Amino acid sequence: MQSAVSVTPAMLPEVLLHTAVVRPVFIWGAPGIGKSSLVRQFAQASGLECVSLLGTQLAPEDLIGVPQIVEGRSRFCPPEQIARDEPYCLFLDELNAASADVQKAFYSLILDRRIGSYTLPPGSVVIGAGNRATDQALARPMPSALVNRLIHIHLQASAADWLEWALHEGIHPWVVEYLTQRPDHLWSLAPKTEEPFSTPRSWHMLSDALHSYGSASDDQVRLLAHGTLTPRHASAFMAYLKTIRNASGLETIVQGEARWPDAPADRDLLYFLTETFRARLARDLPADKRHASPGARKFAFRAKTLLVELAEISLEMAQLVITESEDDAPALPAWFLLEAARDMPRLVAARR
Repeated sequence: MQSAVSVTPAMLPEVLLHTAVVRPVFIWGAPGIGKSSLVRQFAQASGLECVSLLGTQLAPEDLIGVPQIVEGRSRFCPPEQIARDEPYCLFLDELNAASADVQKAFYSLILDRRIGSYTLPPGSVVIGAGNRATDQALARPMPSALVNRLIHIHLQASAADWLEWALHEGIHPWVVEYLTQRPDHLWSLAPKTEEPFSTPRSWHMLSDALHSYGSASDDQVRLLAHGTLTPRHASAFMAYLKTIRNASGLETIVQGEARWPDAPADRDLLYFLTETFRARLARDLPADKRHASPGARKFAFRAKTLLVELAEISLEMAQLVITESEDDAPALPAWFLLEAARDMPRLVAARR
């Protein structure tokens, strides 16, 4: 399921506060972006215990319970985990990955908040979550009867939200600083092959592993990065680490305190700096030049000179800055590209 409207993690609690208390909600989103943890945080903030059921590990009888003879009649007794006296948050994780029979068993629980003769206590909320079929994750088609019993919310990853959270959760400073420079690397599409890919969860795992190592060597960090991230992001993270250890960050180049690295051994570093340069141009330059601040205009002027210097080292890298990206990275403003094309011959001549 896809939607043209989505919410960020920071927006989700308020949405749940106004929807989950009156109707069951289903949260759609890519793997690893924090659906489960956000539901648990919402439940805790609402003063409710969160009871999680994993759809892929359930059978219908796990919900309906076992029959018991009461006064000569059979009655199904729902499990203790569900049948509670106090209101709580029932979280149905990976609901759309459950078998068709399990999904059917949830119908009355989701719509009527009832299963057999047991009814959820007043004040309880029911929230489901799952991945989309396009995420290369286990997901079964959701029957229309179940779709129509839920309010559907689509969650998207937000680098700004994640970084704000990370600053208060002890995330490793290398991870925080890297994603501050490259927020577009927080999340990537799940690959069609079996290999790691970048998500907020995988960056968190990398942070935990880095903390566990303490002082990790380059080889150890490379092992961890390639074990948790998209290969391209892992290579870029290693190049970033080289800037940290050699004090050759992009800012020093922009300020004229350093030059683009040109040694063959620094090819990965040059690639990282080039990508970071492009990302900064897309971030700091407005779409309309009339809205550019004096600082942005000064940076644009400096950037054109840096492009020439970069082209002298590697034309391929210079082209990487100005050509349209294939990985959904923000496009550079048209006015800057036009000015760069117009001024390039003059800037090249000036350097001869």
